[in-house]
Amino acid sequence: MIPLMKTTFLNEEETRKALAEFILQSSRFSMGTQCSQFEKAFSKFQERDEAILVNSGGSANLALLQSLKNIGRLKDGDKIGFSALTWSTNVMPIIQLGLSPIPIDCDLRTLNVMSGNLEKTLESERLQAVFITNALGFAGDLEKIREICRQRGIILLEDNCESLGTELPSGKAGNFGLAATFSFFVAHHMSSIEGGMVCTDDPELSEMLRIVRANGWDRNLSPSQQAKWRKKFGIRSDFEAKYAFYDLGFNFRPTEITGFLGRYQLQFIEKNIAKREANYKFLASIARDNPNLVELDSAHLSRLSSFAFPVICKTPELKEKYCMRFSKAGVEIRPMIAGNLQRQPFFPKYVKRHFNLPGADFIHDCGFYFGNYPELSQAELKLLGNCLKKD
Repeated sequence: MIPLMKTTFLNEEETRKALAEFILQSSRFSMGTQCSQFEKAFSKFQERDEAILVNSGGSANLALLQSLKNIGRLKDGDKIGFSALTWSTNVMPIIQLGLSPIPIDCDLRTLNVMSGNLEKTLESERLQAVFITNALGFAGDLEKIREICRQRGIILLEDNCESLGTELPSGKAGNFGLAATFSFFVAHHMSSIEGGMVCTDDPELSEMLRIVRANGWDRNLSPSQQAKWRKKFGIRSDFEAKYAFYDLGFNFRPTEITGFLGRYQLQFIEKNIAKREANYKFLASIARDNPNLVELDSAHLSRLSSFAFPVICKTPELKEKYCMRFSKAGVEIRPMIAGNLQRQPFFPKYVKRHFNLPGADFIHDCGFYFGNYPELSQAELKLLGNCLKKD
């Protein structure tokens, strides 16, 4: 059996021992110094000014949109474009917060929204924001998408939960919009078991994210920020401020275990990404020679931090054939994320419009993926390669 993932952590035994020692020695497990140190280390790695740690990638998406509403940059009913090929937690917060979700079709060969897809949507929709999902380690032509959004005054956000470490010549995925979200769930590039992050260079947004993360209060703000909020609302003492709530928020606080694991796993991230990319290139060289499969295009990327290996067959019948082949070989496979998101059971309950999304439909009907991670052995890579070959 080749599972989607083999271990909870990279360098599993070493990490477990370090975690056990931390738990035995630590006097605090609620959010504290480990979390703040991880935030600083991650913002440095990602090359953004601010990083706000939360308890999951899904929470990061919800906190980001709530924060933008709190500071008045989004309002009820605003149209938010999103990648049609995505995960539920990219779309559900749009609906939950009273915004209007508008799916944007994806390019078949990049799996992502490209600038042409966005321009097509903008012919009929006036969007206030675009929440791009950088899917499965790939990304669209983000520099062109950024320029379109800049020219039209559209807020660009990135869900980079699946593409940590992917780079374009003009920068890292996750650095093209106002903010980006990341996930440290077990099966992602680096694991803190559960955990997520929002990165931004915008001080007003980062301040509000810290308020939203912790119930709407100011405990995690700097002293000067606290003083500003307390003066604005007439909070006269530290005693009153203990239970003063300034805006809508949630309890998305991570634990010190999340912070410790994030810091510990971050030291392995470069080697992790390099091995994932090498695995991908080896497997892609085999898939490229199979006329039954669609060849994916990553030529616009300077570094592909592969999350998993996507397989897009040219017909639904071929998909069934290859799914059976992989399963019989003991390879765990999954649908291509959530496929065309508007075909998920919850979507038509809340969104009455139907959108024409031929690229997402094709990927939905003809695609699946299997795991790619550093622990794959040469024998396992050979087996996977054999499954990708034409009969």
